Amino acid sequence: MARSARSLWTAKLQGGSLPAPAKAPQRKSVAAASRPRGVRAIILGIDPSLRGTGLAVIDTRTEPPRLLASRTLKLGPKLAPYECLGRIADAVEELARVHGATEASIEETIFVQNFRTAQAMGASRGAALSVLPRLGVKVSEYAPMRIKMAVTGHGAAKKEQVGKMIKSVFGLAEELPLDESDAAAAALCHAYTGKA
Repeated sequence: MARSARSLWTAKLQGGSLPAPAKAPQRKSVAAASRPRGVRAIILGIDPSLRGTGLAVIDTRTEPPRLLASRTLKLGPKLAPYECLGRIADAVEELARVHGATEASIEETIFVQNFRTAQAMGASRGAALSVLPRLGVKVSEYAPMRIKMAVTGHGAAKKEQVGKMIKSVFGLAEELPLDESDAAAAALCHAYTGKA
């Protein structure tokens, strides 16, 4: 039966002895409890948008990580939405194949009040993701705030702050276009916080 600290010290002062502390239950080793976080691989980052999808491929198998490629798909209003989706799928497949990506990271769907924007965002995400399982690429999704937190240390960072950090991490001569830096940030978030 547990006794209060006061009664234990009273017993000790009266010439008794303190009981031996109870043994803490043994815990499993940290390694057994969970695998280490972080991914060492060639990672394709995707910042989905119907008219301006950002893509970036990074290699985190070395220190420091390297930016292998990045591009923004600027798809003008003359293209029908279904044509945009086909081009997004083609670009994702091409980058994944050319660079041998084994992992991909994409922003989760965010809440938007405009139904058309939400529909276009969902469609562009679907087009980007549709080709990856056929290539054997494992996909992870992260909330925009989590990506910003992993890359800048601040979940409410502005796009420009993310761009500056991407430039610094990869030792680039200049900042990437915003959609590409967001894609690189998604990939870097997976490298830092994903499960291998």
